[in-house]
Amino acid sequence: MKFSNQLVLWYLDNKRDLPWRATSNPYKIWLSEIILQQTRVDQGMAYYYKFVENFSTINELALASEEQVLKLWQGLGYYSRARNLHYSAKYIVNELHGNFPITYHELIKLKGVGDYTASAIASICFNEATAVVDGNVYRVLSRYFGIKTPINSTKGNKEFKQLAQQLIDVKNPGTHNQAIMEFGARMCKPQNPDCESCPLNNSCVALSKKLIKELPVKEKKLKIKNRYFNYLVIQTEDNKTKIVKRDIGIWLNLYEFPLIETLSEINENQLVEHVKFKELFKNISTLVKLFNKEKVVHKLSHQHIHTQFWIVNTQASVNFSLSWSAIKKYPVSSLIDNFLNQYKTH
Repeated sequence: MKFSNQLVLWYLDNKRDLPWRATSNPYKIWLSEIILQQTRVDQGMAYYYKFVENFSTINELALASEEQVLKLWQGLGYYSRARNLHYSAKYIVNELHGNFPITYHELIKLKGVGDYTASAIASICFNEATAVVDGNVYRVLSRYFGIKTPINSTKGNKEFKQLAQQLIDVKNPGTHNQAIMEFGARMCKPQNPDCESCPLNNSCVALSKKLIKELPVKEKKLKIKNRYFNYLVIQTEDNKTKIVKRDIGIWLNLYEFPLIETLSEINENQLVEHVKFKELFKNISTLVKLFNKEKVVHKLSHQHIHTQFWIVNTQASVNFSLSWSAIKKYPVSSLIDNFLNQYKTH
């Protein structure tokens, strides 16, 4: 209990003034937690405000189209979060008659909600004593208790969850959970933690044994996969183009230019001889030019997308009927969005 008390005292004096901390509305807490998965608070804040402004209630979110939701999410990455958010909103409104789940076991059944998010909502909104374990919590616990079990292992997941559950303040679980997460984010940081002013420095194992830089332990990451994307940016004589909706893999249901994926980087001759290029421009003359002279490598957590944008000047066609001004209405990946911003000013 001493551990929890010290964290909570520190938290009450040092917590940031964040909008979702001024409410116990489970919809808004859920929204903030989904946004903050894989996202820094300073980046996620603007998206939280946008969503609350556009969809002030879960009913409004459920009634929105997927394209509206993805467009608002644009630039935040990990788009499955947005698709799952929308899916679960519709499930709550249509299947649960608008009644938001109130227990951990009900919450974790929602699509896109795992142990951490279910624990956060259940404790903050409904005072259920279920401990959160995120990256910040892993770091605090591994350092304070000197635990060397890899945090991204099955054994580590179980060990840290059990420890976090033993430490939780059952009377104030929401405050305790927010305290330990905030402490990890602001005091026990990944790099250069503020150990001198830390309220736990007298009893921290990592500090006493000089293991701060070694903890927490992570198992070696999976090998990064390299992929090679060739986007066909169609520019017709009547200033039209074409975009298509992705139906598989990364950026599912976002829009992009027609894509030719290859096993390695290709040149212009290889591009125009590709079967997909020939199918798209059958019996139509083209003039092809590479837009990006410097390589564009879009780095994701598990893959690097090596991208070439090929400008294809061609004649007017019913197959290429989208005006350039209309593209901004569609949700696109940040890779496409960055290109569009450059292309406009080119």
